[in-house]
Amino acid sequence: MSAAVLSLGSNLGDRLGHLQFAVAGFGAAVRAVSPVYETAPWGVTDQDDFLNAVLLVEDPATDEWGWLRRGQELENAAGRVRTLRWGPRTLDVDVVTVDGVRSDHPDLLLPHPGTPERATVLAPWLDVEPAAILPGHGPVAALLSALSMDGVRRRDDLTLTLPPA
Repeated sequence: MSAAVLSLGSNLGDRLGHLQFAVAGFGAAVRAVSPVYETAPWGVTDQDDFLNAVLLVEDPATDEWGWLRRGQELENAAGRVRTLRWGPRTLDVDVVTVDGVRSDHPDLLLPHPGTPERATVLAPWLDVEPAAILPGHGPVAALLSALSMDGVRRRDDLTLTLPPA
C-alpha cells in the first residue's frame, strides 16, 4: 500500500474550486481531506493569499513518482503556468511524504524540504492526522508548535468534500 500526504494550494481564480478539482482528481485514493486554510504568500509576497489544504491518499498501484505525476497532471489541467518560483498559481500539488520514503532526486525531494517550516502544510495535516510524524523531523505537532501562525487562518466557512466512494 502506498500512502502519501499531499499539500494543495491555490491563489488564482476560483481558489476553492481548484482545490476541489484536485480532491476530485485523486478520486478513490483520497482517505482524508483537511479543513481549508487561508494563508499569506511567502517567497514572492506581492500576490493574493492562498487557500491551502492537505490530502491523505492511498493507492497500492501508486509510488512516489506516481503521486508526483498525478499532481502535476492536475496542476496542468487546472491551467497552472510556471513562470515565477513561489509565484501565483491556479493549483499547486506538493508531495509532502510517501510511506516514509526518502528521495534526494532534484525532481522529487522527500520528505518535501520546506515542510518543517510551513504552517500552511503542518496545520491542515495535523487536523487530519493528529499523530502525524514527518520522517527525519519528528512529530508534526511539535514542528507546528515552534512556528508562528501569523498569516495562517482556518476557514471553517469553506469546505472540501471527499469524492464519492
